[in-house]
Amino acid sequence: MAAGVAEAAAAAVEEVGSARQFEELLCLKFKSLLVLHFWTPRAPQCVQMNEVMAELAKEHPRVSFVKLEAEGVPEVSEKYEISSVPTFLFSRILKKIDQLGGAHAPDLTKKVQLLACNGSFPPSANEHLKEDLNLLLKKLTHAAPCMLFIKGTPQEPRIGFSKQMVEILNKHNIQFSSFDIFSDEEVRQGKGLKVLTNTASVMLFMKENKQEAKCGFSKQILEILSSTSVEYETYDILEDEEVQQGLKAYSNRPTYPQLYMKGELVGGLGIVKELKENGELLPILRGEN
Repeated sequence: MAAGVAEAAAAAVEEVGSARQFEELLCLKFKSLLVLHFWTPRAPQCVQMNEVMAELAKEHPRVSFVKLEAEGVPEVSEKYEISSVPTFLFSRILKKIDQLGGAHAPDLTKKVQLLACNGSFPPSANEHLKEDLNLLLKKLTHAAPCMLFIKGTPQEPRIGFSKQMVEILNKHNIQFSSFDIFSDEEVRQGKGLKVLTNTASVMLFMKENKQEAKCGFSKQILEILSSTSVEYETYDILEDEEVQQGLKAYSNRPTYPQLYMKGELVGGLGIVKELKENGELLPILRGEN
């Protein structure tokens, strides 16, 4: 019975054995408070602190506890300038927020309690997350060689399409990591915007549409695009407040119109004008540049 309890506690502390696995873990649990223990099995004090972590994991189920052998992941240890063990790093939103050195169980306990009680994010962090949403999505999509975004988890997919995709990957013995889009509204919205900006090769987000443009800026950019004879689609941001506000954060650009080529932001009216005058617009829209 005691052995079973010990195994359950140990299982609550994840172990990372490679730099790629570490990066994947950071991305998949970016909204959790991560407590990272850099340790070595040769030091008794490190082994003792792993036991302390296991106890803390039972007290704080919403905090993720991870142990890394400092010598086993030298790239990660060098990146965070780990010079001694045990060393504890605290991370949230893909950023290091604190550090603690030494085998001091009371200090570690107090630090975890303090950071765990601070809530998920301070307001400034929320703003930062929105500004860096595109970067975050890029990190998530590159978290593993094969990354699957699904509704639910591989063990419990929410819909048939997700279940079928998991079955196909498992059938061909493909190793993959997954992200439950229901677990994070910011990521879910960001993925939706990514799909929206790829609706057509050339996509213009504007006020009204190409048939009923009343805004002067929209009219001007429509005239420029029409002169290129390149096919394009438009999206009326006035019809969807969520898209209108979300795209501002996604592109880090507060104004409209916004022109996209294969999901990548080309720019607004000023940049499009400049590209046309320099003879660069048509090659970009044709995918030649």
